[in-house]
Amino acid sequence: MSDVFLNGSLTIAGLGPGDTAMMTPEVNAAIAQASDVVGYNSYVARIPPREGLRLHASDNRVELDRARHALQLASDGGHVVVVSSGDPGVFAMASAVFEALESAPEYLDVEISVLPGITAMLAAAARAGAPLGHDFCAINLSDNLKPWELIERRLQLAIEGDFAVALYNPRSASRPQQFARALEILRAGCGPDRLITFARAVTTPDERIVTVPLSEAKADMADMRTVVIVGNSATRRVGRYVYTPRSAP
Repeated sequence: MSDVFLNGSLTIAGLGPGDTAMMTPEVNAAIAQASDVVGYNSYVARIPPREGLRLHASDNRVELDRARHALQLASDGGHVVVVSSGDPGVFAMASAVFEALESAPEYLDVEISVLPGITAMLAAAARAGAPLGHDFCAINLSDNLKPWELIERRLQLAIEGDFAVALYNPRSASRPQQFARALEILRAGCGPDRLITFARAVTTPDERIVTVPLSEAKADMADMRTVVIVGNSATRRVGRYVYTPRSAP
């Protein structure tokens, strides 16, 4: 057993978009050596139970509490893996752990590593073709942690910059009107013919990929399991694929 294990460690890992084949070998190895796995309920449910492994599942809106718990477990000598879907540094737990660490310097001696994963955005783009082939940005449409006014401004600036845009968490049951508003902003700034891809539950049995012009996009085509990719002004179709040329529009 390594000194790192004896002293405790904290690994922040991305489980990928859904299919276990898209988990990296590095992440699989970390989970295989873990004493504790910490994460949101549905992500922890993806971890097969085994003897000696403790699973700590919690609700979606307690990221900092989850991060503090993980730091405490590691400080006590555990080999802790905090799991997120996709990549842990993209709208996920890596930043929450470091935010918790900033306010709890007693854990600065805990060895922390971040293991990347395949994001839903990249998995969705690969399924569609190559819509993120040129400059792009990602915007989380959830206003749980930032005001909606800021989301609107960032979306408008992305349009002005002619970025392809990946939209995370587009539409929940509690805020269905916000994605409808986002579509209004997109149509006003991009016009009716801009291509938009709805990629739902990518790499799972429920996967569904649909690309339409903005004029045909409707708010109910997205939910919280959907990543939406809006092309830039040069994005186009070739056969059944969507791609954005690497040359400037």
